Amino acid sequence: MENRKLSICMIGFGNAGKEFCRMLMEKKEEIKNTYNFNVVVTAISTRSKGALFDPSGVDLNRALQEVETEGRFFQNNPQRIDGSALEIMQKSEADVLIELSTLSIEDGQPAISHIEEAFRNNMHVITANKGPIAWDYKRLKKMADEKGLALLHETTVMDGTPIFNLVEKTLPGCKILGFKGILNTTTNFIMEEMEAGSDYEAALKEAQRRGFAEADPSMDIDGWDAAAKTAALINVLMDGNATPMTIDRTGISGVTLKDIDDAKRKGGKIKLLCEGFRDEDDIKGRVYPSFVDNKDIFSNIDSTTSVLSISTDLMGEICIVERYPEIQQTAYGVYSDLLTLIKDYLK
Repeated sequence: MENRKLSICMIGFGNAGKEFCRMLMEKKEEIKNTYNFNVVVTAISTRSKGALFDPSGVDLNRALQEVETEGRFFQNNPQRIDGSALEIMQKSEADVLIELSTLSIEDGQPAISHIEEAFRNNMHVITANKGPIAWDYKRLKKMADEKGLALLHETTVMDGTPIFNLVEKTLPGCKILGFKGILNTTTNFIMEEMEAGSDYEAALKEAQRRGFAEADPSMDIDGWDAAAKTAALINVLMDGNATPMTIDRTGISGVTLKDIDDAKRKGGKIKLLCEGFRDEDDIKGRVYPSFVDNKDIFSNIDSTTSVLSISTDLMGEICIVERYPEIQQTAYGVYSDLLTLIKDYLK
């Protein structure tokens, strides 16, 4: 059987995008042999590195080498072009948009506009940006469904851990009653360092040194990243209408060493929890630091590990743990969505 071509336009080429391209190159022949698709990246658009376009396929090896060497695509790269993200999407005429731009917690833009434009151009969408799922999931999903297009987003919570696929594919007939999770690496690491005796500022600096925290850590420390993930889970798993702004949010900046020591004496730890729950006819979410007993599985979620416990009406409580993820696990989430697209939408 002759291989069908599947072309990709990427917006964003950070660590996850680069790792996805390495994974794609490694698995390209396997995809051909298994699914009869020849997958090529025909366009890459970035905010700071420049843009590349070639209808026969961008030279990913060269793109990776240039970005690793100079932090951008070289001016003399014959595939380099100028144009906005939307212009390059239109020019690419790709089958799939992979949206990897930076999260805007205020409104989910410009990722939402990128996804809208993709649907207008009959492109399937894979997004690792949690903004559109946290801010505008129902409307975007309706747009996709009306045109028979995919909106895939496994990477938006817990990297490549199959959270959304777990519910959609393996829990038929189950209603999600609620969930609880530890979903932010930076805050979990900081409080673990404080348990070991570091004060808050020293723990934060160590998180920044190791690359867990940004120079401006407020997205994590103030609970915004966790709130966006909570909203995304509510919107997809519970058919809610949450946004990061509707999540009852308390970060960890008020947690003191005394609070940590008091929790130790009581036989537990303090963790930043994310919750979604049904309150009569409403679905609510909250992010807050809370005491967790040492007998609870959540007390063992250390360092960069994450956990999500999902409560259902028919299957009870299911708990899934992601231990010590690296950038490969984030890239795998995008790759797994690509395979889902091929298997479920491109038969």
